[in-house]
Amino acid sequence: MCGIFGYVSSKKTSPRRVLAGLKRLEYRGYDSWGIATISNEKISVKKRVGKIGAASVGDLPEGYIAFGHTRWATHGGVTDINAHPHLDCKNEVAVIHNGIFENYESVKKDLIKNGHKFVSETDTEAISHTIEDQIKKTNFPEAVRKTFNKMEGLNAVIAICATDRSLIAARNGSPLIVGFGDGENFLASDAAALLPHTKKVYFLEDDEMAILTDKSVKVVDTKSGRLKKVKVQKITWNLADGEKGKFKHFMLKEIHEQPRVIADIIGSGTGPAQNLSKLIKSSKGSYLIGCGTASYAALAGTYLFSKIAKFHINSAIGSEFGYHLDFLNRKSLVIAVSQSGETMDILESVKKAKNKEAKIAALVNVLGSSLYRMSDYKTLIGAGPEKAVASTKALVGMLSHLILTAFALDGRVREGQITLNLALESTKNILTKKSIGHIKNLANKLKNKKHIYVIGRGLSYPASLEAALKIKEISYIHAEGLAAGELKHGPLALVEKGTPAIAYLPNDETYGANLAGAMEMKARGGYIIGVSFKPHEVFDYFIPVTDAREATIIPNIITAQLLAYYLTIEKGFDPDKPRNLAKSVTVK
Repeated sequence: MCGIFGYVSSKKTSPRRVLAGLKRLEYRGYDSWGIATISNEKISVKKRVGKIGAASVGDLPEGYIAFGHTRWATHGGVTDINAHPHLDCKNEVAVIHNGIFENYESVKKDLIKNGHKFVSETDTEAISHTIEDQIKKTNFPEAVRKTFNKMEGLNAVIAICATDRSLIAARNGSPLIVGFGDGENFLASDAAALLPHTKKVYFLEDDEMAILTDKSVKVVDTKSGRLKKVKVQKITWNLADGEKGKFKHFMLKEIHEQPRVIADIIGSGTGPAQNLSKLIKSSKGSYLIGCGTASYAALAGTYLFSKIAKFHINSAIGSEFGYHLDFLNRKSLVIAVSQSGETMDILESVKKAKNKEAKIAALVNVLGSSLYRMSDYKTLIGAGPEKAVASTKALVGMLSHLILTAFALDGRVREGQITLNLALESTKNILTKKSIGHIKNLANKLKNKKHIYVIGRGLSYPASLEAALKIKEISYIHAEGLAAGELKHGPLALVEKGTPAIAYLPNDETYGANLAGAMEMKARGGYIIGVSFKPHEVFDYFIPVTDAREATIIPNIITAQLLAYYLTIEKGFDPDKPRNLAKSVTVK
């Protein structure tokens, strides 16, 4: 959720560097922002409600060290005062913070008794005042470490001191990445923000603290204070991957990158698919878990493994899995699916599964993410950085890997590649100028509708859930994905004249039954949008999708991505940054 960017250098350019870093983190979602810099042993702060936009930091003095934060409010309203950074009483310590300081109220009461004055409603301000107290007894890094150890909950804390030339960061649960430069070092909550400056990084582990100067990076254990060995990794993403290029929005760019994602997985995904299939075979009970869009990939996985490999795998929503995993044991396998690898709900469930001694396999897009590091087996999705809040290419990558793995489980990995190639060609057809124009026209027809329903059966059921999610999360039109067989059990009561209904009708065993559902809605006045390999008289609007066998779910979902995007444009909203949402949900 919240974005963090820190910079320490031998040159006085810090505020401008930090502002540029925060702009690269805007996609994570935020409601206010702030930057602090040190110059002549004084801390200067600028913070504002709203988006960064064309903001300038020309009114901040240049310094050798600075950091910034984009806030997604949890404690206290969206105000300038509640925005980060937060200062101590003497304006000598500044703190930015991701996560929730769960025991801050008791700490704050003690600080107030000792004479500290609070100006904000946040939990974060209690951190700066606690560091202020600790500095009276020890040096700055040790004061931060002792303060961090007083905090309960999952947090990332970054602090600077007016009289110290270091940037101090500690984490437990919330992501932080160190970037290594020449005469400069960086800190960020997402590796994508570091790409313009360095590809050499270190992902802080839980209960680690980093001490950054312009010349060095030291990592210590927050509990013992002992120095730890730093193993530098290299990011494989390119700078261009995180830029919009010729596209107006990141979401549109990422939709158009999906053929490349599928092609890459066809070429390099067979090894990981075969390895994961062996794990599944050797386990006694396998479970696919994910949150949001990833949960629909996990649900689709259960259909894929059943249909292709005649193999049963359970699926669960990541945030719910932790409440019904008492049956797990050391022979169980939990396959956690995630774009960011930092979503708190899935990390919490994975930790509980590990406590049950289950094996953990990650299907994740971010190298070095928390999920990547805590898993026993890892498969990188390989979609590249995804900056729009609404996930597109990462989902297609998840589905592509699951399709290959299902075929590998049945000893037919080559057939899996052939099937994915059909999806690749079908996807290319959808992304032609003519096809996009057809979907744009539909968006224009639907832009003023209050409700849209999406129906499917079999693999088209998770597709309908994902289609509805895309529409509602960026265009703010109420959309609902439905299992077509459930229409008569309640949802038909909502259908009236002109109600839009998208019906997925692929060339599989569900075609006839799902067509019947579309007819039921049509008979009650529904406006039927058929997404299918062939037209039908029941359709009021037809979107053709070339058959790709079991992988038809991929091009079907891409039609919904485009529809959601153009609905959003028609309504004048920003598809990259939907209201109230963030890219990585790092708080519970």
